[in-house]
Amino acid sequence: QVQLVESGGGLVQPGGSLRLSCAASRNIFSTYTMGWYRQAPGKERELVATMFSGGTTKYADSVKGRFTISRDNAKNTVYLQMNSLKPEDTAVYYCNGQGPISSWRVWGQGTQVTVSS
Repeated sequence: QVQLVESGGGLVQPGGSLRLSCAASRNIFSTYTMGWYRQAPGKERELVATMFSGGTTKYADSVKGRFTISRDNAKNTVYLQMNSLKPEDTAVYYCNGQGPISSWRVWGQGTQVTVSS
């Protein structure tokens, strides 16, 4: 069973940057689509960034141009670089891995990001 562990959340001022990390317990990137989701209080969980196994990326309109998803295959780690942060980016951020079979879906524990002055 694959496990995902996130880190890197915290408190940052508007306009600041944070980098989230998601470490996988084994190398899955060649077959899994990796995604970063977020959930703000009282709102549904939303997908903000995706990296497909071939390396193609996709972003929600709300973060396009500010967030970048990347991965380090040697470290089995996916990153989310977040720049120009806004208060509305405040949420718990979750890493997700989706394998080629629908039941092969795994979530990290989440990491809190708070953007506030």
